[in-house]
Amino acid sequence: MSKKDIPRLSPPSRIGIVGGGQLGRMLTLEAKRMGYYVTVLDPKPQSPAGQVADAQIVAPFSDEAALRELANHSDVLTYEFEHIDAKHLIKLEMQSHRIYPSPRTLQRIQNKYEQKKLLAELSVPVPKFYKIYSFDALKAAYRTLNGQLVLKSCTGGYDGKGNRIIKEPGQLESAYAAFTGMEMMAEALVNYCMEVSIVVARNRDGLIHYPIAENIHKESILIKSIIPATLPEQTSEQIRNITKCIIEALDDYGVFCIEFFVDAQYNVLVNEIAPRPHNSGHYSIEGCVTSQFEQLVRVITGMPLGSAKLKSPSVMYNILGQERVTGDYRLEGAEALMELEDSHLHLYGKPDAGHLRKLGHITVLGETVEMAEAKARQAISHITIEKPRRKALC
Repeated sequence: MSKKDIPRLSPPSRIGIVGGGQLGRMLTLEAKRMGYYVTVLDPKPQSPAGQVADAQIVAPFSDEAALRELANHSDVLTYEFEHIDAKHLIKLEMQSHRIYPSPRTLQRIQNKYEQKKLLAELSVPVPKFYKIYSFDALKAAYRTLNGQLVLKSCTGGYDGKGNRIIKEPGQLESAYAAFTGMEMMAEALVNYCMEVSIVVARNRDGLIHYPIAENIHKESILIKSIIPATLPEQTSEQIRNITKCIIEALDDYGVFCIEFFVDAQYNVLVNEIAPRPHNSGHYSIEGCVTSQFEQLVRVITGMPLGSAKLKSPSVMYNILGQERVTGDYRLEGAEALMELEDSHLHLYGKPDAGHLRKLGHITVLGETVEMAEAKARQAISHITIEKPRRKALC
């Protein structure tokens, strides 16, 4: 990629964001702090990002005219999630609109099978994987993978959606039927002891790594991240080297996250690439000199990269909706968090709660990981999602 591809855009230049969710919200907040004008596109009026942006275009992500309108009102575009039609953005890029990361990168990695093929071609360690064209192919993969696999839709899955774990032959038929009409792949079920991720930023001047985060999931939803992850330095260096190899092969600019599995012997396998800021990097808002969101603003506006240095060990917990509360909600227990030093609350402005829906997060800093985690556990134990109080009748 040529160094001339990102011109320097001084405030109040105009940034357009495809997607109005929580990532777009935190990106918008950083961009506004830095003096930029922000427009977001999202189908939901008053989206989390739209609430804090200068303007929101309310339209489906598939609306080419709306995407063109966003591009025409912006000096540079970016996106906060992968599940959009890259072909629409490629058309805009071909018409000289600046989009980072390039939609061609998005197109290369938004299909999980094609992403794994790319990684395998780079000799990056990945779980064994197979394209599934038929039920017979699924049965063959099941036998080859010793009766344990993950069946995935190649596109559209996130937070465990679009995945089926198969450990018994009786599960094959129902899993295959659930993906009828979709492009499918099978992947070895990895016996890992730790999931970790690393956020990186790349611009025309080079690449920088954020600290490696250890991630704990429940029902495929991220519950908490611990930073830095407890890994031997040799393993951390391997993760950084693999990440550098991947990002340099993509030859693009932006903020990216690479997820890894780590086994008991500290062997690593790449799980997925995200061409955007990541949930496991939210800690960087308070925990690092430059947050992942400010970093993306710096990259797409042609500014110098900021330091990714960790200021303090950090623990991030997601605030998730609970099964007993749907629709309108209120958050209780914030005062317990606010009584703790260096403890920070982020709510995303979502109007409705739902089971395991990400409504916000907390980040707690401490002198050690153990101290940060103890404070974070104390804080999150008090936070609950409740039904709104009924207004008293006059």
